[in-house]
Amino acid sequence: MNVDPAVPLACEPANQNAGTALQDPEQGALSADEYALFASVARVRRVYAGETLFHRGDLGTTMYVIAKGAIELDFGEDLIAKSLGPCEFFGELGLLIGDHARSADARAIDDGELLELRHEEFQRLVEIDPTLVSYFLRRAIMRVVFNEQSLIRRLRRRNQDLQSALDSLRATTQQLSRTEALVRRDELTGLYNRRGLLQHLRERHRNGATSGLGLLLIDCDQFKRINDEHGHLIGDRVLQGVANILRSVAGTNDIACRLGGDEFCLLVKAETREEVMRYAEFVIHTSHGLLQMPQLPPLICPMSIGACLVCAEGEWNDWYARADTALYRAKRQGGNRVEWQDNAPIPA
Repeated sequence: MNVDPAVPLACEPANQNAGTALQDPEQGALSADEYALFASVARVRRVYAGETLFHRGDLGTTMYVIAKGAIELDFGEDLIAKSLGPCEFFGELGLLIGDHARSADARAIDDGELLELRHEEFQRLVEIDPTLVSYFLRRAIMRVVFNEQSLIRRLRRRNQDLQSALDSLRATTQQLSRTEALVRRDELTGLYNRRGLLQHLRERHRNGATSGLGLLLIDCDQFKRINDEHGHLIGDRVLQGVANILRSVAGTNDIACRLGGDEFCLLVKAETREEVMRYAEFVIHTSHGLLQMPQLPPLICPMSIGACLVCAEGEWNDWYARADTALYRAKRQGGNRVEWQDNAPIPA
């Protein structure tokens, strides 16, 4: 790791309004998680009061994060200079589109330290945590677009160059959207994967929307035999068939997920046991109906389901353990059935 021990590994708000910085496209402060990630690969550069990092018009591909001290960005002409402090970043446009002419003079206001990130360091960030980097890039792009649109309105003569930069950024945004979808989706079935499900749950927790939910934990019966007798391509087709059933029953606010292998789950909007069981029975009855059709090789397989209501004060591991207890009971009783687990404490 390239970080000097003296460089802080967490961002402390510079003022009382710092907590809202990420919501304002003009601001550029890293979150604590982002700062720690960037600091783990960045190069440390010491700067001294009055030192110029670059001039307006210089070509550059390096992005900077302020670890200590402050930097002034002077945009010249009739634009207001901007002062940046710890955990704020600048120069990201050069990193994103390469050899971009700097739009301001950057000068150190006092002695400090910067984190430098070039293309090779940024690629390491993507490899370490693509989801966090994609969120950072989306926010950074929004900030750049906001600033560049303001410049277009005030400096019409730069319109052509800035429009080219915006076109590049739009293409990057589209690529990021596709990348983010791949990170959160299971490639075989198109359902959410475990990472996508946990991200969705984190968003629900932030919004206080974890009440009134039911969980179905679904496991394919005899799936290993299908793979052994018919091969993995047929096994994949069976998994896609299970995914199609879950997708068909999932409502707008429900989440269908492939947790891994032949294990799936369905997080549904429900207030009562009866509501949750209606989902489970639909899945079982649909698979039963498909199994009655002539199948060689098989298109679907029997399923066992463990069902429960979700406790708003609990976490995913608590909910999973409860549903898994019911699923294990369904398996033990021969499979191809639904078992319910109440919210009473689960025996150790």
